[in-house]
Amino acid sequence: MQQYFRLVRPRFAPILDPDFRPPVLANRAFLEEVDASGAGVPLIIAAEREQGRVSRFETRVFAMSHPRAAANFFYVERLLKFLLWQWGGWKVTVGGPAALVRFLESCYTDTGCRAFDAEFWGEMTYEHEMEFVATDPEHVPAANDGTGAEVVLDWTGWRIGFDLGASDRKVAVVKDGRLALKPDGTPVLSEEYVWDPKPQTDITYHYTHIMEILKAAEAAIRQVDPGARIAGIGGSSAGVYVNGRVRAASLFRGITPRARFEQEAAPLFERLAADWGIPLRLENDGDVTALAGAISLNDGAVLGLAMGSSLAGGFVDEQRRIKGWMNELAFAPVDYNPGAAVDEWSRDRGVGANYFSQQAVGRLIPAAGIEMPDLPADALPARLKRVQELMAKGDVRARRIYETIGRYFGYAVAHFCDFYRPIRHVEVLGRVMSGEGGQVILNEARQVLTSEFPAVAAGVHFYEPDEREKRHGQAAAAANLPVIRG
Repeated sequence: MQQYFRLVRPRFAPILDPDFRPPVLANRAFLEEVDASGAGVPLIIAAEREQGRVSRFETRVFAMSHPRAAANFFYVERLLKFLLWQWGGWKVTVGGPAALVRFLESCYTDTGCRAFDAEFWGEMTYEHEMEFVATDPEHVPAANDGTGAEVVLDWTGWRIGFDLGASDRKVAVVKDGRLALKPDGTPVLSEEYVWDPKPQTDITYHYTHIMEILKAAEAAIRQVDPGARIAGIGGSSAGVYVNGRVRAASLFRGITPRARFEQEAAPLFERLAADWGIPLRLENDGDVTALAGAISLNDGAVLGLAMGSSLAGGFVDEQRRIKGWMNELAFAPVDYNPGAAVDEWSRDRGVGANYFSQQAVGRLIPAAGIEMPDLPADALPARLKRVQELMAKGDVRARRIYETIGRYFGYAVAHFCDFYRPIRHVEVLGRVMSGEGGQVILNEARQVLTSEFPAVAAGVHFYEPDEREKRHGQAAAAANLPVIRG
């Protein structure tokens, strides 16, 4: 079969997935071919999200008159897909060949191949229809992430930080930018509380359970300092949030239909802020994880990746700022194999959730020759636990699962470094990374990077938080989010 966009077989092919084709190799080969042709033209993509914030990416493609121009279409479709799940955005401006803009626009329609993405980023997230603008490269808007991405770490006073997960709520009391400690060195309050938000159909459940942990933090502060003034509240939560409004989150999946969700779930944190009467800022849990890593490392340029039930991502730049990007890398392309695994939600192929999560382990179990007739196929946490048990016993089949994920990961890290610039630290955590299997993943990733991408290997450090940071770090880091001036 004729191949317009040339895929590249990796030097370190994953043993359980020999047809894996890394985007980083294909993209770089494409760009080298464009440069060698002498017929390259600029392509600049900018995406606008809330409050006029803009991110942009500069690259090049074949002039449309060139015999290899057909390869442009696959390249730009996968490129824009990645950028939208990195940044978010509803308005896309493309400076480059008009035919490519028309093609992308057709992809993001109700009958196009990216219909899911168009609805998700358009009506669901930003409450706009997706819009495409064709222009010259010189007229593409400049990048502008806005002041809302700012984080200030040298504040003083009392704050509360919280983190909302699928099964627990964490809360921490923070003072002067650090976890507040009693004279004996124990935290004033840093606790987790069980909850079960997903099936709840009454938003009162979510409101009261969040308010409960905030009140517990307030009470802990009053015990230490009866006259204390709580200056702000920062929150971390799984899901997609825009200006503190809930746009998509499994924690609120029981609040249906969508009209009711918009009325009750979307403004929940605005309601909490109004009830407390102090600044409250909420960010995606992936970004706050990366911020916690940046605080521990005392450095910026941190990409945080959590391999759990899905893949959560977050990024803190060189100045230790949260960019305001979405970083939903669970849905960003990491495999260009046309027969790659299909994501059950977006229905796209080769996206991160199927390569770096419990879903990845579940997908690779049959390929490894492991049978689990006593566990349902969708019992992914139990299946991961079984693989971990086999790994602890030295089962070579289990080891191959982790080796495969590790090779995926090495190529993905190199790929991410082409979009997140710069990355000095990759923070890794999540259940898939637990135990000996996690070390196998990192060892394989390091081998890939050292051999195929030595410049990346020299500049990137893998960081694994210790148990104390996992327990206390994220909620405490969230307390830094409100920017309070004056």
